[in-house]
Amino acid sequence: MTLQEAQQKVDEWIKTTGVRYFSELTNMAILTEEVGEVARLMSRQYGDQSFKESDKSKALSDELADVLWVLICIANQTGVDLTEALEKNFEKKTSRDSQRHRQNEKLK
Repeated sequence: MTLQEAQQKVDEWIKTTGVRYFSELTNMAILTEEVGEVARLMSRQYGDQSFKESDKSKALSDELADVLWVLICIANQTGVDLTEALEKNFEKKTSRDSQRHRQNEKLK
C-alpha cells in the first residue's frame, strides 16, 4: 500500500465507519497518547522496565499502526500529501546531512 492509498483508505473508513474525523486538536492529543503507548512498550521490550501484566498482550506493530493511523488522519484533515511531504523531507535530509553523519566520530 502506498502512502497515497493509505490516506485514501483511512479517509474512506472515517467517512463510512467512523462517521467523521475527530477535530485536529483531538487527533493531536490522540497521537500523543499513541506515541506514549509505543514508548511504554519499547521501554519494556527493549529497555530496562519490566512488563506489566496488562502490557504483555500488546504488539509493537499494532501500536505503530495506531500512530500511523492518527498521523494519516491529521494529514488528511490539514491537506498534507504524505507522499509529497516525505519526498521533500528526503531531499532536505540528503542536502543537510549528506556528509554530517559520515563525519560524525560517534557513528564510526
